[in-house]
Amino acid sequence: MINKLLIPAIIILCSIAAAVWMSAQQTDPEIMKPAPPSMLVDVMQARSEQVQITVEAQGSVSPRTQTVLVSEVSGLITDVSPVFVAGGFFKKGDVLIRIDDRNYRADVKRAQASVATAQTLVTREKGLADYAESDWQKAKPILSNSKAATDLALRKPQLAEARANLEFAQADLAKRQGDLDRTVIRAPYDGLVREKRADIGQYVAAGTQLAVTFATDIAEIRLPLPDKELPYLDLASLNHSVGSGPEVTLFAEIGGIQSSWVGHIVRTEGVFDEKSRVLYLVAQIKDPYNQFAERWPAPLRIGTFVEAEIKGRLVDNIIKLPRKVLQGDDRVWTVASENLLVLSKVDLLRRDESHIYVTSGINDGDLVCLSALDNPLPGTRVRFESAEQQLKVIANESD
Repeated sequence: MINKLLIPAIIILCSIAAAVWMSAQQTDPEIMKPAPPSMLVDVMQARSEQVQITVEAQGSVSPRTQTVLVSEVSGLITDVSPVFVAGGFFKKGDVLIRIDDRNYRADVKRAQASVATAQTLVTREKGLADYAESDWQKAKPILSNSKAATDLALRKPQLAEARANLEFAQADLAKRQGDLDRTVIRAPYDGLVREKRADIGQYVAAGTQLAVTFATDIAEIRLPLPDKELPYLDLASLNHSVGSGPEVTLFAEIGGIQSSWVGHIVRTEGVFDEKSRVLYLVAQIKDPYNQFAERWPAPLRIGTFVEAEIKGRLVDNIIKLPRKVLQGDDRVWTVASENLLVLSKVDLLRRDESHIYVTSGINDGDLVCLSALDNPLPGTRVRFESAEQQLKVIANESD
């Protein structure tokens, strides 16, 4: 009976002793301080450098030289060139239209006959004048020495009249020959038919419009610019010779393919538009249709709407940043020491659709946050994917 009570008591005492021993061996847990939260962002390194300002504009392509071909004579159109169609290309001197010339050839023959008759009269009067001169010299001693009598006796008025009739006949022949030549309408330059307004079998009067054509040697683009953009361009003179003005690159998407063409600003239109308050610059592109050489990847057709980038002035000590980094009130997020966000106030030279140009407020080598942040606070800790990401150069972002 005693053994039955003693054994449980011993077990309980041993358990208590083991628990006390184990409690004595336990150490206090180490308190770990949690790391502050941080956001993963993209950054770029600001770089102060000389920057080429680019001014953007838009416009439509138009011909530099456009002509309305007009008939200078009347008649029936008897022949037209195969290229005399809308969109047809032609070379300078090509015959585009022929007008019935039968009446004009007859007029030329009559005028030639009149010239021959007048020439005969001049020859006859000159011969009579020579005889009169000889007779006058013989009769001079017994006749009065009046000037009028001398001129009449020498048949000078008759000879002058004959010569005047000859000049009149020659002038009439030149006119008739000119009318005959004008029955053939030739291309005044290398160009393209924009609009056809007459065709074979049609009777046209003098002054009838036959077609609208334009030259394909040079195309022009009118680019509107507000006055605030003008200081960034070199427009010291209102007129630039071809190739001497600022370079301009044109962009257009044709058939789903982006194409570009390079030209120059050649002049301004000299006055501000009263309604829009813009000044129009005129850019020129040589050989837009690749008629003389394979100059461009695609033809720059008249009427194409293009985006233009005009090379402006070079400005020193400018930091060029993507426009997306700009916050309200001209501020950008930068990353300071210990990877903390700082909202920095910047001074801008200008801004365009893609970039901002900073003159002060951040320094060369500062890290600028590129990521769009939701409700960020100054002092927020950030982290980067890699060391290379921290050193991303602004030029690479600009591309």
